[in-house]
Amino acid sequence: MAEEEHHDVHFEAADAGASKTFPQQAGTIRKNAYIVIRGRPCKVADVSTSKTGKHGHAKCVFVGIDIFTGKKMEDLTPSSHNCDVPHVTRTDYTLLDVTDDGFVSLMQENGDLKDDLTLPKGTDEAEKLAVQIKADFEAGKELIVSVLSAMGEEAICAVKTSNTN
Repeated sequence: MAEEEHHDVHFEAADAGASKTFPQQAGTIRKNAYIVIRGRPCKVADVSTSKTGKHGHAKCVFVGIDIFTGKKMEDLTPSSHNCDVPHVTRTDYTLLDVTDDGFVSLMQENGDLKDDLTLPKGTDEAEKLAVQIKADFEAGKELIVSVLSAMGEEAICAVKTSNTN
């Protein structure tokens, strides 16, 4: 292979290379924590641990709810092994506008705009939240929406009325 062949490489974007997850021992993960099950970020709804058998490891059974789709998932892992735990962040934004096609305009605390999110959808709970956001916005209320982000995905997870009147 000639060296010249590789000089024409262009990168569209670059990041700091930070991982979307971090390892944590399965035996230390508790209810209401976050865990990655089948490649999806989930909130742990239930954990049960079996005793060590004659062949070694105690096992942890995790029942998790996908934080974006609401689907229930299960995973079985030896308690001494590491599980992936997603970096989950929750950020509050001021709602500026809701478009007819369901996109929202949000403003961060530093004044930057965020226009790439849609109203919540996919589950009954998300649909109710979307209806509430639309109704409160149309009523002229100043709203603060909470956005949950994990593993490259983002979704509106809660709304509250701003107290500044």
